[in-house]
Amino acid sequence: MEIKIRPYQTEDTQAILEITNFNILHSTSLYDYEIRNYAQQKAILEDKLNKGFPVIVAEFGGKAVGFGMYSEFRLREAYQFTVEHSVYVNVNFQGKGIGKLLLQELIHLARKQKRHTMIAVIDSENQNSVEFHQKFGFETVGVFKECGFKFDRWLHTVFMQLLLK
Repeated sequence: MEIKIRPYQTEDTQAILEITNFNILHSTSLYDYEIRNYAQQKAILEDKLNKGFPVIVAEFGGKAVGFGMYSEFRLREAYQFTVEHSVYVNVNFQGKGIGKLLLQELIHLARKQKRHTMIAVIDSENQNSVEFHQKFGFETVGVFKECGFKFDRWLHTVFMQLLLK
């Protein structure tokens, strides 16, 4: 399986929307309740690009099967060197190393942009994601208990950090 990592193009929006909406409906990886429409998803992606942040896709067979991005962690100026990232892979392509390729590229791009810290915000039930991030050197720096509510239960959020040296 040959996966190509490349910058996002508008034509990728529908595939990204499908991945995002699947996660909204079937997982706690996104704390949204309502699925997005095409215009909403496109606006989110374009906002990141307009602010100088990367959006990348994993392409297989001419279609985006995963995506990654980062943007500001918080809006105060002192946080300008810290970014929060996201990596999502189509459920039919998980476990094939695509997430690894996307996160490697995001880390590379963050270093290239002279960022200092990457933050991962992960639902505590998603231990696969916690372990995945640990393999890249991310460390758990905090857990916020019962800060999200989805699927009729309280959710805990794990904050992980990677210092980009």
